Amino acid sequence: MNWLDLLGGADVWERESPPVGRQDWGVTVGVLLVVVLCLELSRAFLPVENMRPLWAQYAMVALQTLPLVARRRFPLAVAVLGFVGFFVAATYVPELGYQSVTMAITFFAVFSGTAWAGDRRQAALVLGALVGLMMLWVAWDVSLGNAIDNFREMRAQGGLGHGILSPLVSWVLYSAIVNLVFILGAIAMGQSAWRQARDRALLEQAVQTIERQSQELQHQAVVEERLRIARELHDVVAHHVSVMGIQAAGARRLLQRNPDGAAEALANVEESARQSVTQMRGLLGALRAVDPSAGGDDEGGREPQPTLAELPTLVESFSRDGLAVDLTIVEPRPGSLEALPLPLQLSLYRTVQEALTNVVRHSTAREASVQLRLEERHVEAEVLDAGRPRTGTSGSGLGLLGMRERVTSHGGSSEIGPRVTGGYRVRVRFPLTSLGKET
Repeated sequence: MNWLDLLGGADVWERESPPVGRQDWGVTVGVLLVVVLCLELSRAFLPVENMRPLWAQYAMVALQTLPLVARRRFPLAVAVLGFVGFFVAATYVPELGYQSVTMAITFFAVFSGTAWAGDRRQAALVLGALVGLMMLWVAWDVSLGNAIDNFREMRAQGGLGHGILSPLVSWVLYSAIVNLVFILGAIAMGQSAWRQARDRALLEQAVQTIERQSQELQHQAVVEERLRIARELHDVVAHHVSVMGIQAAGARRLLQRNPDGAAEALANVEESARQSVTQMRGLLGALRAVDPSAGGDDEGGREPQPTLAELPTLVESFSRDGLAVDLTIVEPRPGSLEALPLPLQLSLYRTVQEALTNVVRHSTAREASVQLRLEERHVEAEVLDAGRPRTGTSGSGLGLLGMRERVTSHGGSSEIGPRVTGGYRVRVRFPLTSLGKET
C-alpha cells in the first residue's frame, strides 16, 4: 500500500468544500484572541532583547491565524500557509513560533487540509511534500541555524548533560522524531475525520437509494394493482354486456309474439345491468383506494369478490342466455374446492367467466363444457367448445392477457388456443404446493 492509498487516493468519493460561513469566522476569531493573549502574557517572562518589533509579531499572528477562515473551502492551501507560517515564525519570531499555541495552529491547519481535501491524490502529494519540508527544516536548523552555536555555548558553560549519544546527534534525532510525530499525527487524525465523513455520506446515499427503491416498488405495486383491477373490470363488463345483448335481442324477437317472455328477458337485462354496476362500483372503489392521491372511502360500497361457490350461478346465467354449459366438478370430497385460498378461487372464477364470455362473443358454438378438477398437487379448470370463430368479432386481447397473467402470478401453466378437432380450449393449471394449502 503506497502513500496515495493511505490517504484514499483510489477512492472515488470527494468531500464537498462548503463556502466560508459564520462557523469558520467564529473559529478563526477565537484562535486569534487566544494567540494574542498568549503573546501578551509571554512579554512578562521573555527577555526583552530577544523580542522582535511589535509590528513583526502581529504580522506573524495574522499570517498564522487568518487563513484558518478558509480551512474548509481551500484546505490544502491553508495547510501550506500554516506550515509556512510556522517555519517563518520559528525562524524569525521565536518568541511566537515556539509557543504551544502556535504549534497547535499548525497542527490544526494540517489536520483541516487532510480532512477536507476533495482530491485525495493532490492531498497526498501536498502532505507528502510538507513532511519532506519538515525534515529539511530540521536539517537546515541544525546545519545552518543557531543549533550548533547554542551547543558550543552551552558546552563552554558546562551546561550539557550526558546521554547515550552525543548532544548534537541527540538533538537532531529528538527534533526529527518530535516533528514527525507532530505532522504525521495531524495527517492521521485528519484522514480519520475524512473517512468518517465519507462513511456518513455513503450511508446517507444508501438510505436515499433504499427510500427511492421503496417508493419505486410502491409505485410498481400500485400500477400492478391497477392493471389487475382493469382486468377485473374488463371481465365484469364483457360478461354482463354480452348477457344484456343476448337478452335484449331475445326480448326484441318475443316482444310481439310473447310479451311475458319478453318481459322476463328484459328483467334479466335489468338484473345483469344492476350486477354490472354493483361490481363496477366495487372495482372502481378499489381503484380509488389504490390511488394514493384519491380521497374518500369507498369500502362501504364494495361487494365481496366471487368464489367458486358462485360458479354454478355463473354457468346458469350463460345457460339462460342460450349457451348450453355443462359443468363438471371433480374433487376428493365435497367442499374441497371452496377451501382453496380466495385469490386462487377468484382466478379460477374469472378464467371460466372470461372463457365463456369469449364463446358467446366470438364463437358460433351453442354448447360448452366446464370442468374443474382438484387433485393432490394442483387444481385445473378447462373450458371447451366446438364452434368456429365469428368473423368481425376479434377482441382486444386483454381478456386472454389477463388469464395468462393470473396464471403467472400463481406460478401455474396455461393452454389457450384452437383445438385440433375444432373449437377452442382454455385450460389453466395452478400448483397447490406453493400455496400452503391444508389438505
